[in-house]
Amino acid sequence: MTAALRAVFRPLADSSPSAIVAGFIAMLTAYTSSLVLMFQAGQAAGLSGAQIASWIWALSIGMAVCTIGLSLRYRAPIVVAWSTPGAALLVGSLPGVGYAEAIGAYLLCAALLAAVGLSGGCERLMRRLPASLAAALLAGILFGIGSAIFLAAERRPLLVGAMFFGYLLAKRLSPRYAVLAALLIGGLLAGLLGLLDFRDFALQPAQPLWTAPGFSLEAMVSIGIPLFVVAMASQNIPGLVVLRADGYDRVPVSPLIATTGLASLLLAPFGAHGLNLAAISAAICTGRAAHEDPQRRYTAALWCGLFYAVAGTFAATLASLFAALPGELVLSIAALALFGSIGGGLNSAMAEPREREAALVTFMITASGMTLLSIGAAFWGLLGGVLTLAILEWRRPARGSISPARRAAPPVPGPDRRPG
Repeated sequence: MTAALRAVFRPLADSSPSAIVAGFIAMLTAYTSSLVLMFQAGQAAGLSGAQIASWIWALSIGMAVCTIGLSLRYRAPIVVAWSTPGAALLVGSLPGVGYAEAIGAYLLCAALLAAVGLSGGCERLMRRLPASLAAALLAGILFGIGSAIFLAAERRPLLVGAMFFGYLLAKRLSPRYAVLAALLIGGLLAGLLGLLDFRDFALQPAQPLWTAPGFSLEAMVSIGIPLFVVAMASQNIPGLVVLRADGYDRVPVSPLIATTGLASLLLAPFGAHGLNLAAISAAICTGRAAHEDPQRRYTAALWCGLFYAVAGTFAATLASLFAALPGELVLSIAALALFGSIGGGLNSAMAEPREREAALVTFMITASGMTLLSIGAAFWGLLGGVLTLAILEWRRPARGSISPARRAAPPVPGPDRRPG
């Protein structure tokens, strides 16, 4: 077999059922987390159904190409997603400007992302970020999704309880298939309980729709710059933290940011408001639940990218597909897939005693879900942790070192070293 053929078939050989499941859950988590926000923003802005479908198509195809391409290039589980905080921002800001001007603002955001990636600024930032704060940030980001399973149990105790205990039993017998077991149990039980409703589901391929960009200062200020800020603070930096926390710190940062920025530039005229690194859905592919071997977890991201492509091709019917699934099932399976990443993040965050309080502040602010100045909790959690660490450790000698004053002082006589 030639080297080219081996390269083609290697991902299939490296893959596993758990990787396929992890990729599917990552895709499901990405879409269910904010798809409704884009429908809400589009309808509030008076966009047609074709424009909204083109918007979702452009994002999905861009996510698929970037996820598959970057994962194959670096043999690491690199998952790309749209900006969920950005979609939330558009709910309030998109109705105030023309659609062509909004496209122009998307182009500005994409150009800024590409410039940051090409300049290497994000690379320098990540090198200076303490590992404990990065781990605490990861745990805080994932905490909201992980704890949602217990809130879902209030509404569907039988469904969620069966999935949870099925996960625990499979975790003991065959850990690799624990999440798959929970998904199968949840799907079967949801069908038996009549919670699956596919009556409104119909396959209908999406059609890309080009919109010539317009440019206005109002759109740049109200959409373009805020989109860039939330993409970096609430998506790209947390996404890089996920990779670092799970041991993929050798993946270069700059090409990832530059690639998503350039892809966003190409797809903005079709309605894409921006691509960036995923955090929550990425953690599903980077953890042990995806594959026991860290060097083969990139296949989970490949499957996620393939599912993105399928979902984007039929973007016009995505809403009806996700509406057919009970929300409690989606929340629960995403939470179970993230348990390992949350535990690992907390363990790493608390490992260094002198950084423990700063890591705790980072975790608590991030897990709170607060939003200030339209910027999400991840940014403020990281800022709070850095400030806490700076205040507590400012000019404090490193552990094991001797201060200059103590080094210069004469030895103090002990009980068996009395003078004279």
